[in-house]
Amino acid sequence: MAASKDPRPCSIADTLALVGEKYSLLVLREVCLGNGRFDQLVRNIGAPRDILATRLRRLVDAGILTKRPYSERPQRFEYRPSQAGLELEPVLMTLMAWGDRHLRTAGDRPMVLEHSCGRALAPAVTCRACGDEVRHEDLTARPQAPGWTVTGPTAA
Repeated sequence: MAASKDPRPCSIADTLALVGEKYSLLVLREVCLGNGRFDQLVRNIGAPRDILATRLRRLVDAGILTKRPYSERPQRFEYRPSQAGLELEPVLMTLMAWGDRHLRTAGDRPMVLEHSCGRALAPAVTCRACGDEVRHEDLTARPQAPGWTVTGPTAA
């Protein structure tokens, strides 16, 4: 089957268009950890400088990061998460927890985030309306885009 020229309208796809490029989520990880200077980002991510500069510019243009000078001579900038960037932090935490469970051996966690309760963070997605933890079997997809069903586009 050939790829559709009009794929399913999807907020996941729209988000990945902004943060799905190689190194973009790692930039957000570092900035959320407080490492927002270019040289820190190069060192901690390992991205080529030109690619990192492109990712930073795109994340700033998208409103995910803010950029502010910390030195006038030479002119240098640091990056910080905007409110939109901070709202992506739970995504990073969930990705990290998944990687710890499925890609690491027990006790081989490269980073632990400690919650203010004093324990290692164990992120969970919960429904804001009822407070229950979200499980796959409790979800029902209801496509809102005209001409689309769960299984794909409706017949024309």
